[in-house]
Amino acid sequence: MSGKLILFAVFIASMFLMAFNNAKKRKVIFFGDSITQIGAGPGGYIRLMENIVQKDGVDNQYEFVGAGISGNKVTDLYLRLEDDVLKQNPEIVVIYIGINDVWHKRLNGAGTEFVKYTQFYEAIVKKLQSAGIKVIVCTPSVIGERKDMSNEQDGELNMYSNWLRFYAKTNQIPCVDLRTLFVNYLIANNPKNEEKGFLTNDRVHLNAAGNQFVAEEIWKVLRQVK
Repeated sequence: MSGKLILFAVFIASMFLMAFNNAKKRKVIFFGDSITQIGAGPGGYIRLMENIVQKDGVDNQYEFVGAGISGNKVTDLYLRLEDDVLKQNPEIVVIYIGINDVWHKRLNGAGTEFVKYTQFYEAIVKKLQSAGIKVIVCTPSVIGERKDMSNEQDGELNMYSNWLRFYAKTNQIPCVDLRTLFVNYLIANNPKNEEKGFLTNDRVHLNAAGNQFVAEEIWKVLRQVK
């Protein structure tokens, strides 16, 4: 091959690589409460997911953005949907909300009643879908890590999660069933039925193991969204 042909081949290869590297990434917004707010920081599940996609060799295909605010409930997400999500033009939104809606009923009396939760959740999903955005939903995980359903609000968490599973299945929306995944993990790994210390540091917020666990489980679903 002549020198000119070699240079031409190198030029074409370089242009191809540049085009590949500059391809628009799939923007994914993680929409939630303090669990997601922390998840966007060092060691959080969003940042850990970046490590996972890098190992899988697809980090050039995704941009992960955290949009979590401490204390948020489903009504708060609805109110900030326009500014914090729609204006950012994501391709995919992962919704992880529900812990405060249940927890705050007992904590400060300011939770979200079941019917209101379902109505606002559905309104958020419909607005996202109307904008052409793909949606992934996550069931709320735990308020306490006892494995035998003796945590004070397990019944309510199950009710909210059961509805979300049904809603997702009925509407063909990908669902990361964190509630079931956490419960099964605790059954297998919490022999003394302790309140915390396995996937959370305070019964609710994720510890290092919990952040890794959530990152891996969300990525299993996210990677399937085309």
